[in-house]
Amino acid sequence: MRSTPFLSDIPLDQAWGVLRSALEAAGRWGPLEAELVAVGEARGRVTSEPVWARRSVPHYHAAAMDGFALRGRSTDGASERSPVRLRIGSEASPVDTGNPLPDWADAVVPIEQIEQINDAGQEAIRLRTPVPPWSHVRPMGEDLIATELVLPAGHSLRPADLGAAAASGVARIRVWRRPRVVIIPTGSELVPIEEEPAPGQIPEFNSVMLAAQVEEWGGQADRRPIVRDDLEAIREAVLSAAADADLILLNAGSSAGSEDYTSEVIGSLGEILVHGIAVRPGHPVVIGILGATPERRVPILGVPGYPVSAALTGEIFVEPLLRLWTGMPESEPVTLEAVLTRKVHSSAGDLEYLRVAVGRVGQRTVAAPLSRGAGVISSLVRADGLVLIPPGIQGLEAGQPVTVRLYRTPAEIDRTIVALGSHDLTLDLMAQYLARAGRRLVSGNVGSQGGLIALSRGQAHLAGSHLLDPDTGEFNLPYIHRYLPDTPVRIVALVGREQGLITQPGNPKQLAGVRDLARPGVVFVNRQRGSGTRILLDYHLRREATDPSTIAGYDREEFTHLGVAAAVASGRADAGLGIRAAAAALNLGFVPLYQERYDLVIPDAYFDSEMLRPVLDLLQDQDFRNAVSTLAGYDVAPMGRLIRDPG
Repeated sequence: MRSTPFLSDIPLDQAWGVLRSALEAAGRWGPLEAELVAVGEARGRVTSEPVWARRSVPHYHAAAMDGFALRGRSTDGASERSPVRLRIGSEASPVDTGNPLPDWADAVVPIEQIEQINDAGQEAIRLRTPVPPWSHVRPMGEDLIATELVLPAGHSLRPADLGAAAASGVARIRVWRRPRVVIIPTGSELVPIEEEPAPGQIPEFNSVMLAAQVEEWGGQADRRPIVRDDLEAIREAVLSAAADADLILLNAGSSAGSEDYTSEVIGSLGEILVHGIAVRPGHPVVIGILGATPERRVPILGVPGYPVSAALTGEIFVEPLLRLWTGMPESEPVTLEAVLTRKVHSSAGDLEYLRVAVGRVGQRTVAAPLSRGAGVISSLVRADGLVLIPPGIQGLEAGQPVTVRLYRTPAEIDRTIVALGSHDLTLDLMAQYLARAGRRLVSGNVGSQGGLIALSRGQAHLAGSHLLDPDTGEFNLPYIHRYLPDTPVRIVALVGREQGLITQPGNPKQLAGVRDLARPGVVFVNRQRGSGTRILLDYHLRREATDPSTIAGYDREEFTHLGVAAAVASGRADAGLGIRAAAAALNLGFVPLYQERYDLVIPDAYFDSEMLRPVLDLLQDQDFRNAVSTLAGYDVAPMGRLIRDPG
């Protein structure tokens, strides 16, 4: 079949316009066919036609109270001085809530309003208050009357809706059919998630994520087996999927030829509509339409292999399509206004979706940018929302107002503690414990200096810091005087930590100290500027009279201790300065060099607040202390101690 010319970096709205025109021409712009489903299986589906009551609710006159059914007029004149007696059986009949009334009765008197008596051998009741007709009765049709509208067309079915439909005699509901979405992962380097990947192999998890998105958005996901990088194999897989799919997601692996195969396969089986969209992440999306039969055209998306790009492609294209086909209205994301905690750069020609962590600090809401790599799936887990940076803007400044499209509810944001500063494994452990106390802890690894600057701007509840002052040998206090001169703070010790050189197992380079990093053949990986570990390294390099420019890899930066350890474990570096726990986590070598104190810096405005009380309580919690003490190289003796400023 004919394919259109290659289209590169077209705007998102233009890509949608091309796709819509193709779907309209194929008769696919609107809900799919309707189907009848059992009422018990219809939750979340959308009605394709109105639902009418087949019977009244209730369908008989029902007692609304436990008591006695009677004729209301027979109680006229009842009073304290002149009670009315009614014989049980002929004039009053016992009923429980929900029982049908006898044909002759039109009211119910509650059991607590009568006296049961024996009147000349006949069981009777005595009333001292009249009971008007239809008192304490649910008359037939009080809720719904047969033939009445129960649910309109285009209604998304909730549990209560299903209950109302079932009560009115409706056993099956006609709803729009769920779209069938076939997901085909491709890539010779991919292995099933059940297998342990060898070096060079990648566990195939994108299809798990894409399938979950499809199911959450109302579709039926069909995950197909991994297809190797072979043109004909991919072509056959797509052709097979087109037989009964409403949408095909062809997910490319990360090998060099995958993208080429995607466009070539789509072009050979149908028409390429779009190849390349001006959005980041997600730029290399391919949109096409296949001619499965002359009467049936099937849209296909070539989804990028990087997980963040794949997930965003789902949000941008798959969710709107599934909502359209299932009869649901367009999604209206919950938004809030926030300020950025740091400057971000952006490509001027693209629409960028920036992932952020969000929390409320004082009277403002802050958005902390997360790692922007298209392959960083952890940023998807940590993201509380998205900030859209329009084309034509080269970046956003720290403190700039932004609109956040939330992934979480505002209530979750309200109970979020924002910690910016130095990375420490204890914070990850703390987040688990705080969740039990109803708090979320989101942390941004911006370095110790970055954390103090964030506090000065009112953008965090607390900062983790381990800044060593080279003049005094004191941790943190001199820097707090410098960066927070007008912000009263408390400094609380969290842990003592052992810093040293993280090396390959067995320390094959025989490194003994930072001076050895300048030896020929040694490749180093550093921490980012402003981090306490970077400042510690520079301090000792000066003491050892070692020029940083002589160290291979000094300018290669990682933002966490685990990032340094991963660089060493992967062979990208021979060594890096970090904490012992990071080396132990990846079974690496460790050369102990320094002891340091890692503190929490908390503004006075939050120190005694309800928000941070669980944090301070946790520092006295023995279970938490025990958990931290199991981490290699950690000392919990100083935990919770208030550090006083000697000056």
